[in-house]
Amino acid sequence: MATTGAARDETTAQRPTVVSEPDYLLRVRGLRKHFPVRRGFLQRTIGYIKAVDGVDMEVRQGETLGLVGESGCGKSTLGRSVLRLIEPSEGTIEFDGKDITHIRTRAMKAVRADMQMIFQDPIGSLNPRMSVGDIVGEGLLVHGIRRRRQRENTVREVLLRVGLRPEYLNRYPHEFSGGQRQRIGIARALALNPKLIVADEPVSALDVSIQSQVLNLLVELKREFNLTYVFVAHNLAVVAYISDRIAVMYLGKIVELAPSIELYANPLHPYTRSLLSAIPNTDPGLRRERIKLTGDVPSPFNPPSGCHFRTRCPLARAKGTQNGICADQEPPLKEWQAGHLAACHFAGETA
Repeated sequence: MATTGAARDETTAQRPTVVSEPDYLLRVRGLRKHFPVRRGFLQRTIGYIKAVDGVDMEVRQGETLGLVGESGCGKSTLGRSVLRLIEPSEGTIEFDGKDITHIRTRAMKAVRADMQMIFQDPIGSLNPRMSVGDIVGEGLLVHGIRRRRQRENTVREVLLRVGLRPEYLNRYPHEFSGGQRQRIGIARALALNPKLIVADEPVSALDVSIQSQVLNLLVELKREFNLTYVFVAHNLAVVAYISDRIAVMYLGKIVELAPSIELYANPLHPYTRSLLSAIPNTDPGLRRERIKLTGDVPSPFNPPSGCHFRTRCPLARAKGTQNGICADQEPPLKEWQAGHLAACHFAGETA
């Protein structure tokens, strides 16, 4: 994978200027992504879907940050906004010490060699008209590696590393199983030797018997290539296995952020506790009392005032604050314990 250096050297002059010494590989501040809702013959904007609504987070070099939450909470939108696959509405994104929030397409192309994505759907994310060699090698071509033999050698090396035979490069996606297709997607992300990979539910579409194989592969690749992951998932058991730290999202906001072991042992936010209580456990001594949330997730078009979780929160009901402090004041995401952040007025308390 030494071939990737040539592609980066050609575009060095286009890289953005350094704005600070990077303590973190990725730093996000005040990130928002609001999608306009339009109606009528003139398609006038009547409001916005607040998919991501003011997110602050950092990802350290070499760590895996897990993003968890219910479907529709904004996890995937956050991951794609960080990579600028979709443009954020507000906020700043600093990657490797460089502010990439507003840099233009040509300069962003130079950064994309270091930022890659593994998609959820191993079928829809692969072009059925392209061979495996062309799919995995497309990024190399885009980033300046023109010699076909050089690209093929890199593709063979990457395929072998993800557990696929090098001779597969002339085959097409429909000839492979779901697990093999996802390995092709991983190989495509790995081909440019990136620093950061956003994995958007990479095992949720796979059989349970295959999920552990793919997860173990991602762990091995992280160790071997010093990768940094943002791992998006809704399966808490999967996130616990692979993540160093976990961020819990609810309705476009991060409501809790902590090291993986700490989060599972001592959740501070009532939403996190409800998620953890739903995890099946065969050991009676480790089972949690099931916390059932009432009502549906509010619409991101018109979220509740104050704390977005208050309408379903058993703690707010017990304290009678659904229409008090929880409705009037949005709780900030602050540090309650060392390295453990939560956005709740009554963090750590029980109903």
